[in-house]
Amino acid sequence: MKKKISVFVVILATFGLFAFMPKSVTPDPWPVPAAAASKANPMKGDAESLVTGKTLYNQHCKSCHGTKGKGDGPKASQLETESGDFTKAPFQGQTDGSIFYKTSVGRKDMPSYKTKIPNANDIWAVVNYLRTLK
Repeated sequence: MKKKISVFVVILATFGLFAFMPKSVTPDPWPVPAAAASKANPMKGDAESLVTGKTLYNQHCKSCHGTKGKGDGPKASQLETESGDFTKAPFQGQTDGSIFYKTSVGRKDMPSYKTKIPNANDIWAVVNYLRTLK
């Protein structure tokens, strides 16, 4: 009986450690169709667009991605996937079309914003705002 309890404790401890392991540092590839990636941003990155983008970011994105876009929002720790750091070169190196696509479509913990932000120009404004998070 004592041996069974010991084995059970070892198994429980082993699986319990997985709960405290950090999330994957290398995110899964997120392929974007070529047509979407090459789509040009029709919105100028002017002051009006940036105000709109920041307002929508604060409303829809900040809880996971954080105030400064570093992926450290209050809900980030509840996600199964890394929420991403918008200030880093891999993110900033994407085309506007890729960011628009990912924001619109979503995947895993990242919801689709097609219905939450139904005006495409508003999503482009968010893309413009994300470009300021460097």
